[in-house]
Amino acid sequence: MKTQLILAAVAIAALTPSLAFADKGLFVAASVGSAELSESFDGFDVDADSTAYRFTVGWRFNDYLAIDGGYHNFGRFDQTFDDAGTPIDVSLKADGFTLGAIGSLPIGDRFSLFARAGAFFWDGDAEINNVSAASPEDTNFYFGAGARLALTERLSATVDGSRYDLDGTDSTVLSVGLDFRF
Repeated sequence: MKTQLILAAVAIAALTPSLAFADKGLFVAASVGSAELSESFDGFDVDADSTAYRFTVGWRFNDYLAIDGGYHNFGRFDQTFDDAGTPIDVSLKADGFTLGAIGSLPIGDRFSLFARAGAFFWDGDAEINNVSAASPEDTNFYFGAGARLALTERLSATVDGSRYDLDGTDSTVLSVGLDFRF
């Protein structure tokens, strides 16, 4: 899948020569936000939020197309259940690496909307009362959309929402961040 994403990005960039001198080059980005998870695990219905963060590095081909790769951590989803007066602590967490494409639509000189999609290479850990119950790992799809506001010529503020498939479990992440273009 990552080969297809890279080939698609290269093909689109090659088909837009009139944009070759637009806003292009290396960028780094970081964001922090809230991840939501609602999942049934070993008979427990976990419905929790956590603080998630993401770091990416990418290449902007022009004002409309970029590719990026990075690290995403969903944080830790903790919930305590009562089993006849005995507390049972359930904890789920996941993190991993992303590789994807970003399509942008500039609206004026300082504002743009964007959509992102790609592959998420992740592993997780599930614990019941601090004992490991499962350690899943997989490669799944993610997608999202957001907005970018240029604060300076090189620095932009972003806000976005992304949906990650974690082997059949969906997690939504809402975040704010900064992009820096070199």
